[in-house]
Amino acid sequence: MDIVDASTRSRMMGAISGKHTLPERAVRSAAHGLGYRFRLHRRDLPGTPDLVFPRLRVAILVHGCFWHRHEGCRWSTMPSSNIAFWEAKFRRTVERDRTNEAALLAAGWEAIVIWECETRHPDALRNFLGQRLGSRT
Repeated sequence: MDIVDASTRSRMMGAISGKHTLPERAVRSAAHGLGYRFRLHRRDLPGTPDLVFPRLRVAILVHGCFWHRHEGCRWSTMPSSNIAFWEAKFRRTVERDRTNEAALLAAGWEAIVIWECETRHPDALRNFLGQRLGSRT
């Protein structure tokens, strides 16, 4: 049972932004601190990646653990009401993610997925980015 009415819940869910989120800003800060320059949300690429490194042909997708269903993550919970709706919504999201990653690969781009929970550890995030992006220079 939800604690707010349907119209309030709809307004609350509609206010959740998909761009410039805290996890995305953490990845941008780490990449910039390592000396990498990038473009944001290139709409001409499949899935509109959050960060794009054109010279390296690398696209980073920052996924929220809840919305994109990070398997085994404590933040990837299932709402207790309207379960059929949420299962279908999450299934579509995961399938769209797979399609976008395959389309990026087919277009000659490397797609790197960084999960929201991975952005909570700045040192590990910097090391990860340094390894993945540094090997491409």
